[in-house]
Amino acid sequence: MNDQASWTDGAISAITLFVPDVVMQSTTQFYQQTFGLPMVFSDENSMVFQFGSTFINLLTESAAVELLAPMAVPKADARALYTITVANTDQVYAELRERGVEFINGPIDRSWGVRTASFADPAGHLWELAQQI
Repeated sequence: MNDQASWTDGAISAITLFVPDVVMQSTTQFYQQTFGLPMVFSDENSMVFQFGSTFINLLTESAAVELLAPMAVPKADARALYTITVANTDQVYAELRERGVEFINGPIDRSWGVRTASFADPAGHLWELAQQI
């Protein structure tokens, strides 16, 4: 018997990141310039990028109010880390540094068998490059 719920068979289709209105433009530019992602939708409050089979939706905090009501929009902090699997952490690290990305740490060999490097976007969302070693 499979105890896994049937809905867990699907992939994560979208991640919505709440962005303070005042840094939406710089955050959008960061995703375009850093990741080189194709934009698939945009309006005055949202920019949606395709990242492999997942959509990354940058949504202004002012627009997120309606999405989350009655809950208040949480502020970005270090309570989540989004990991991108890469073939070579050092190579991608060097490429992103050339694009102006400031790293928090890395590249570091981790005891669980990956080489990682971490950085934050202008809104404070944390990202990690990870290579199996």
